[in-house]
Amino acid sequence: MNLCKTDEEIELMKQSNLLVTSTLAELAKLIQPGVTTKFLDRVAEDFIRSHGGIPSFLGYGGFPNTLCTSVNCQVVHGIPSDEELKEGDILSVDCGAILNGYHGDCAYTFAVGNISDEVRKLLNVTKACLFIGAEKAIEGNRLGDVGAVIQQHAESNGFSVVREMVGHGIGTNLHEKPEVPNYGRKGTGPKLLKNQTICIEPMINMGSKNIVQENDGWTVRTKDRKPSAHFELPVAVKEGKSVFLSSFEKIEEVLNK
Repeated sequence: MNLCKTDEEIELMKQSNLLVTSTLAELAKLIQPGVTTKFLDRVAEDFIRSHGGIPSFLGYGGFPNTLCTSVNCQVVHGIPSDEELKEGDILSVDCGAILNGYHGDCAYTFAVGNISDEVRKLLNVTKACLFIGAEKAIEGNRLGDVGAVIQQHAESNGFSVVREMVGHGIGTNLHEKPEVPNYGRKGTGPKLLKNQTICIEPMINMGSKNIVQENDGWTVRTKDRKPSAHFELPVAVKEGKSVFLSSFEKIEEVLNK
């Protein structure tokens, strides 16, 4: 497994990740009370395939759908269902696609209608954790440097960091080395190498950091059933500054209309 990519490979990965965030932008147009996550899943699969991609998650380890849709206290790996979204819900949508042989993998947590100020703060802090972590994903730093700043920002705002679920490398495989924790100590862990490509994906809880797995074998939720937020983007490690392989720009253009 080639952990450090060529510049040409990174350009191809930008295309696959742009397809993923474009898919999420299409879903942003549809997310509202009364919509089901199973409907969103069908839209996502059609969009990915119509743009020359293949859903990364569908069939991965037996996962039954194109999207992971995690509502409120669900942290990650929620299975799309016929249950309708309600006013005040939050919905984490994690999406992956293969294009030109390379995987894209991004996640965004959406507000469904109007949400409370406390939950809005959770979303804003979690998204900020992603960008703060990415600032440390530079050549010569260590993985602990990334996790430490994410943990510090989350906990200083009164939230907790999930320990068991982490980010990961990405490339021709959906999950590659290294694992990328959202917690840690500065100056510890493996060194980051130029042109490593990693997904940074903070999963931040309003209450306790503890999680449990539901009986479906996939869905992970908070043990105390308090809300959890999740944002994810892949970056390429570079000297001095990491490079995002996609952005939330298209999604937020839709949300801000």
